Amino acid sequence: MSAPRTHPLSDSLASAVTEVGTLLRTWREDPASLDGVWEGSQFKARADAMAHRALSERLAAIDPTIPVLSEEDPAGLPRYRPSRYWLIDPIDGTASYTHGFTGYVTQAALVIGERPEVAAVHAPDSDTLYTAVRGRGSFRDGVPLPPLGSCPPGDGVLTDNTPQPRGVALQVQERFGYGRYMESGSISLKLCRIAEGTAHLFVKDVPVRDWDVAAPALLLSEVGGHVTRLDGGGFGFRGPWEHTGLVAAADPSTGRQVAHWLAN
Repeated sequence: MSAPRTHPLSDSLASAVTEVGTLLRTWREDPASLDGVWEGSQFKARADAMAHRALSERLAAIDPTIPVLSEEDPAGLPRYRPSRYWLIDPIDGTASYTHGFTGYVTQAALVIGERPEVAAVHAPDSDTLYTAVRGRGSFRDGVPLPPLGSCPPGDGVLTDNTPQPRGVALQVQERFGYGRYMESGSISLKLCRIAEGTAHLFVKDVPVRDWDVAAPALLLSEVGGHVTRLDGGGFGFRGPWEHTGLVAAADPSTGRQVAHWLAN
């Protein structure tokens, strides 16, 4: 008998992020939820805190023994990580959310040891749900995503969050000859685009955090894709929460080539 394609917590996790995604669409109609403050280089909207509470409550109800670690609760981030925990980003793409764009998601991953084991990402504006269980594949709205094929450097679609390539995306486009480009929103959404095959490479050279990456990295790895830090090292989900950039590729060979070029 083949192994089941789900995990005991996967359906509950999917329901939790979908419910919070629905709330985010509703809250967006209230201008007060879009108000906020700048914390360093990041804008924190009132909706960020609201989504944090809503998602944390739902995950605690699934299993109260699993702690919830969140971008929106920095004081609650432990020095030493638990052996099992939920890692959540209540709104990935707050700028898109507050400015009326579609490129935001809510997401969570169950991390066991040093790797995500179960993940769910909900894109509220399109009502799209991405899910993954380690070793059992990735899904979009319950439909299995097919394995990704070979995509050499320069082939496929480069993605970033600006209308035209800028910064490191422009450098990569010019160096490797990408002729196609797709504007997308949050970090997670771009990785989901690669996992589903509509984009093929994303490079970011400013800080990213583990909660940005945990859920979509599992989605991408389950279909044969590749996510590393900018220096080519893996996300180990241990130690510091912040890293300098990432390279996400449909084809692992391409990801390694791009990371090597950027490192040299």
